[in-house]
Amino acid sequence: MLTAERAVSKAGLDAVALKPAECDVREALSVPLDVVAIDYEGRERLPDEDVLRELAAEKEVRLTTPVRADGFDPLGDDSLYEWLPDGIRQVLVAGHGAYLTDDEAGRAVAPRLRAARERAPDAWVGTEGIERIALAAGGTQYELLSRSTRRDVRALRAAGFDGEVAVYAPTALTDDDDEILDAVGAYVSRRRPVARALPDDASTTSATPASTSWSATPPAASTSSPSKSGAPPGILRVSELTAEHRRPFRRSAERTGDGTVGWLLSDPRGFHAGHGRPTYPVSQHIQSDRAAKFSATPTTGEQLPFKSVADPDGV
Repeated sequence: MLTAERAVSKAGLDAVALKPAECDVREALSVPLDVVAIDYEGRERLPDEDVLRELAAEKEVRLTTPVRADGFDPLGDDSLYEWLPDGIRQVLVAGHGAYLTDDEAGRAVAPRLRAARERAPDAWVGTEGIERIALAAGGTQYELLSRSTRRDVRALRAAGFDGEVAVYAPTALTDDDDEILDAVGAYVSRRRPVARALPDDASTTSATPASTSWSATPPAASTSSPSKSGAPPGILRVSELTAEHRRPFRRSAERTGDGTVGWLLSDPRGFHAGHGRPTYPVSQHIQSDRAAKFSATPTTGEQLPFKSVADPDGV
């Protein structure tokens, strides 16, 4: 349970990301973490204004806002900017096609991202699919953790980039391979390399885009009867795929010895010194308690060109 301080401390967590289609985001109030990010899963899934205000009174809250989506389009329908409660910060993203209409997906990203940054200069900027545009826009670079993360950050530092980098790293608090793969099935299947390797009839979307919630209470969107395998209808069960089709998922969700992956809030001043843990920043970004551990964990003692902002003695 992420509400247990011991579990959070043992895993080295300092931030939590919530998917509003899977859980009541107010559950974050019972999680002993100060930073809360809320994913965008369509306008109909946005938390109520009162809920956001309640969270912001106790946490640093960052709401993901796709710059191409109606309501958050700074060059078009920007009606939701006025709706955002005071104190809510943003994560500016281009937006995943799964949550955009055809019209929204056809809009230019670069000018909208620039305009959105002018409105919210402290916003993080999602880099998925728009890496160069995001870097040009500035701000904290918000990336998906991948095998190239260490190399990419080193290259950025070597080229003179001294800004912050935050890494989205879904994590599983389990050692069971099938549980890890099933939990991350819908999420990983939306990554292009995995999607290309999937069988044509594999379902990768449903009413709830990921397969489980970290909340102890099942989300309202998942009240339909589960399949015989225990997954909600329409949820991809990786454990039921053939070995050949499981392979791309395993490559995307490999775990190393200690399984530590991190949400990296880095600055140009150095690297986290370890404190008995791997020097790769140990603050983990949790999408759900059964999401996936991704690779890219270095061995203990390796020095990397970024630093965790978490208190190493207090996470």
